[in-house]
Amino acid sequence: MMNTLFEQAKPVLETIKQHGHDAYFVGGAVRDYLMQREIHDVDITTSATPDEIEHIFPKTVPIGKEHGTINVVMEDGQYEVTTFRAEGDYDDHRRPNEVYFVRDLYEDVKRRDFTMNAIAMDSDYQLHDYFHGQKDIEQGVIRTVGPATERFDEDALRILRGLRFQAQLGFSIDHDTYEAMEALINQLAYLSVERIVVELQKLIAGKHVGESYQYMRKLKAFNYMPFFEHFNMDAFTVDRPIEFNDFIALLIVQQSPLAATSVLKLSNKDKQYISRLSEVMHQLPEISQKTVFRRLIYDYGADLILHALSLNDMMERNEIATPNPLVINTQTVAETAQQLPIRNRQDLAVTGKDLLDHTDRKGGPWVNEALYKLENGVINNQVPNSKDLLLEWMDKHVEIQ
Repeated sequence: MMNTLFEQAKPVLETIKQHGHDAYFVGGAVRDYLMQREIHDVDITTSATPDEIEHIFPKTVPIGKEHGTINVVMEDGQYEVTTFRAEGDYDDHRRPNEVYFVRDLYEDVKRRDFTMNAIAMDSDYQLHDYFHGQKDIEQGVIRTVGPATERFDEDALRILRGLRFQAQLGFSIDHDTYEAMEALINQLAYLSVERIVVELQKLIAGKHVGESYQYMRKLKAFNYMPFFEHFNMDAFTVDRPIEFNDFIALLIVQQSPLAATSVLKLSNKDKQYISRLSEVMHQLPEISQKTVFRRLIYDYGADLILHALSLNDMMERNEIATPNPLVINTQTVAETAQQLPIRNRQDLAVTGKDLLDHTDRKGGPWVNEALYKLENGVINNQVPNSKDLLLEWMDKHVEIQ
């Protein structure tokens, strides 16, 4: 049921109300409930101060007490409870100079970004909708709460959030809201790359990303973002949902600028994935020999290569070379991977120490080079994966520098 999480969280609201305070569900969960979309978590807003919430509930975690947010720990989970807030001026287009607590729900919701996110709902499922958010949801419109220029001037991230919601929900953007986006798009330059990436990850994967991406290009939004400012984003097309890391890899393959992925402050795992995927996409179209094909599968794994092939449509749309489908396809990848005698260097029957002992030479780059050639010999069925046979084969076929 769509209201399961609300029912689970009801005791939190009821307990707060029993202590003489107001409490409501608010934000994305209410929006998604009205749209009959799956709800992943609920946010609660209240007239009670953080100190009062800590007094009411026996177990709490002050995850953001200075900003009014307390985690209330119940038997069935944890719930973020945030005190009604009002905000001071924004000097850096990112965060308010001051956050202060208020007792009035209206004062809290009027500071929110879009009307569809400014709807509060009580424990009886009665809506408190001061800005006609339900009507905008029904009509599929993204509209700011109050003047759009004020909302975006306060926090430029709201521009990206609006486009991200459009990508996810397929809503249209209100005319005044879009004009304000256009007028203040340069303020994206004030945002941290971490906040930008979080929104882009959701936007690029959105069901309606094709339209949102066109908005991004039309607004010249990428011109004000680290990393992307080095690319000609008008030359790249996105017309279907795609994972963010795949998007970055495709950009690199298409344009190969000097911009480093480290600028995006991704995890090392993500950066390594992007690097390996872009290498595979570069190499696949150039492969014509089975020995090279086997080596590629051995080095990168069948899963990554199959994933690269799943991006062929994006590569073609963006005029990126693709592999010959008669030579490299899902069947040939799977068959070749299954036929490999070894999967990685750990499977090789000899080690670097074996080579040192066998040749009585000092270590150096030659060891890695020799192991590489021995791997080639095994995966191309030139020599069995046997220690004695590998050492014998090396003596005859591997030139040691």
